[in-house]
Amino acid sequence: MSILMWTWIIVGLTFALYIGIAIWSRASSTGEFYVASKRVHPIANGMATGADWMSAASFISMAGLISFIGRDGAVYLMGWTGGYVLLALLLAPYLRKFGKYTVPEFVGERYYSDVARVVAVICAIFVSFTYVAGQMRGVGIVFSRFLEVDITSGVFIGVGIVFFYAVLGGMKGITYTQVAQYCVLIVAYLIPAIFISIMVTGNPIPQLGFGSTVSGTGGVYLLDKLDGLHKALGFAAYTAGTKSTIDVFFITAALMVGTAGLPHVIIRFFTVPKVADARKSAGWALFFIAILYTTAPAVAAFARTNMITTLNDQPYASAPSWFKNWEETKLISWTDKNGDGIMQFRGKNAPDGLENELKIDRDIMVLANPEIAQLPNWVVALVAAGGLAAALSTAAGLLLVISTSVSHDLLKSIMMRDMTEKQELLAARIAAGFAVAIAGYFGIHPPGFVAQVVAFAFGLAASSFFPIIILGIFSKKVNKEGAIAGMLCGITFTAAYIIYFKFINPGANSPASWWFGISPEGIGTVGMMVNFVVTLVVTKFTPPPPENIQHLVENVRVPIEL
Repeated sequence: MSILMWTWIIVGLTFALYIGIAIWSRASSTGEFYVASKRVHPIANGMATGADWMSAASFISMAGLISFIGRDGAVYLMGWTGGYVLLALLLAPYLRKFGKYTVPEFVGERYYSDVARVVAVICAIFVSFTYVAGQMRGVGIVFSRFLEVDITSGVFIGVGIVFFYAVLGGMKGITYTQVAQYCVLIVAYLIPAIFISIMVTGNPIPQLGFGSTVSGTGGVYLLDKLDGLHKALGFAAYTAGTKSTIDVFFITAALMVGTAGLPHVIIRFFTVPKVADARKSAGWALFFIAILYTTAPAVAAFARTNMITTLNDQPYASAPSWFKNWEETKLISWTDKNGDGIMQFRGKNAPDGLENELKIDRDIMVLANPEIAQLPNWVVALVAAGGLAAALSTAAGLLLVISTSVSHDLLKSIMMRDMTEKQELLAARIAAGFAVAIAGYFGIHPPGFVAQVVAFAFGLAASSFFPIIILGIFSKKVNKEGAIAGMLCGITFTAAYIIYFKFINPGANSPASWWFGISPEGIGTVGMMVNFVVTLVVTKFTPPPPENIQHLVENVRVPIEL
């Protein structure tokens, strides 16, 4: 069967599974809609957390980033994985002990202020919409290639699926749907990686194949071969770093603390029965995440090697079928600059002096990888289903954060305190509907490639939520004035820096113009520092928190339920 037919079958079956789970787990109360009644088993919650956290950026874009920028791509591996460890150790059990529904609710209660809650809601919505833009772009890319529909139509289909199970099932439906989506995405990621590892190195374990010799080369290691190919074509060595040390440090730190501050990940730890279960689910999630993250560098190296060896210096007239297929999506293109009819893939320092004629979107590397390696059509279709699972699972979690922030933290807690549970549940579903529509717009008009947009979201989370949550747990002295000022200053500074270099003056987006050489992807670390400093300084010159709040902090810091 053709790739199209296989894709319709596999994607159709997975979508039917997601919809069936949503109908089975339909939320009938606000407790089920917001936190699945706090009855999710730690293993299931760990799996759902893995799917929620491993977005389109992890599945589609991360290996593509590494394949294009080599060693520097490790900042995403280190930052995202290290951030999850930070979240598991410093935040998850304490927030579960606090026992509320949302991050803005924690901020509002801990800092005894409706204003602080509203600021947290604004930050949560801003971060979530920035993040969801990357997911919807991923959905559009998958649909545009594998289901042969335009990106706009693909986004509408994805929006419809997310709308159905997010609005109907809330956190309860999303949790069990994400368990299924994790199974789909991890199988879809591993099967082609294993096949290609065997083909390239003879080793069935991708993580080991990454450090093995290439078959038929007389003992040449994979990374040595890649370095040689890069040198011959004028690219920087694959294993060499091109980013400055300070930028690598700041990007990694921004991704770490951003991960620990992401509201859609934090809320997952509110769904388990006990504090001990929050710790267990964090451990399980880290295990499930590590399966994909330890495979990504190998996938990147395999894809890069296969792409260069099968595409470069080939006549366009006899270009491989995968190139022709992806060319229709406009995510890969060729311009014959010297009129020889040969496709030249070159870096800036090509020894032969030829110009680069290929434009390749890095987001296609994982999705195109099975086709480049000429794997069976069903494997290609399975990867498409995995990419959709990754994007939709995270999008659903983000949309739930937006809807609960509006319905629970704004309407129920501030504007309409006397609304009934039924009215609140209806408001949550309406808010989710509006959020899905806006997310669809971002998918059609994305502000950047997937991992870049996601990196911005992590920077915004790092500069807004992480300092306030950490100080709220471990300091009795921090007050509402400090928290409000810190959140506003941190996220305003970070957003302004990103918007200036990415949208207002993109021509100046270079190390020579960046502040201390720190890129927009890493500026969230500086925003976090601004937040910490402003919070502590303002706290020092304003009244201390009430005594009952100080006792609350002491209680939260002991994550034990008797």
